[in-house]
Amino acid sequence: MCTVTYISPAPGQFILTSNRDEAPSRGATRLAAEERNGKKIIFPQDPAAGGTWIAAANSQRVVCLLNGAFEAHNRQTPYRLSRGIMVLESFTFPSATAFFKHYNFEGIEPFTFIVYDRGTLWELRWDGQEQYVKALDPQGTHIWSSATLYPADVRFRREQWFARWLENRAMFSVNAMLDFHQHAGDGDTWNDVVMNRGDVVSTVSITSIEKTESNLKFRYLDLLTANEQKAQMELSREEVESNQ
Repeated sequence: MCTVTYISPAPGQFILTSNRDEAPSRGATRLAAEERNGKKIIFPQDPAAGGTWIAAANSQRVVCLLNGAFEAHNRQTPYRLSRGIMVLESFTFPSATAFFKHYNFEGIEPFTFIVYDRGTLWELRWDGQEQYVKALDPQGTHIWSSATLYPADVRFRREQWFARWLENRAMFSVNAMLDFHQHAGDGDTWNDVVMNRGDVVSTVSITSIEKTESNLKFRYLDLLTANEQKAQMELSREEVESNQ
């Protein structure tokens, strides 16, 4: 949940990809599926708290979490609720804006939350005291890096890597995005997109979610075991028809 990119190859379509930088002991081992409020949800499950950092629902909602808001913060434990549980609870709300307005964020550690919701794209940052909501261009390209691991100069450097990678590219695919998420950087293992800080914190997995006109395709690469899992689900009929 520490490096995230978003790109839209065509109107109504996108590829969201997330590298999870975490203690190796917290590497998820499987994709989980469940239903909440009639929505089918797929996500890699955190073995520690049971939550997740990225999830997709057949209601055309995809969410992704990064630790920290704007800059690194001092942890003030104990926190009321795991951020990963909050990710799953967000699907119980009828819309992203309803979640922003009505969810109780008090007592939750600072985070950045990316939400695609039926054609709209949102960024929510919670600094522990206030929330900052911004509407983003769903046809644009975006990159985020966790504020808790990467200071502003490193985040800027990563934005430059992404901008250079995008130059002169007219076609985008999941494989291309996975290539960026596996190999981008300048040889600094501390801060490359696949990172390793003395095996205390490292990139443990890469998740990519592709939305097409009629379905969501999930690819999960477990870098600790070199295993890959795939899943796919059709968007609900009501959601597909609402796009036409």
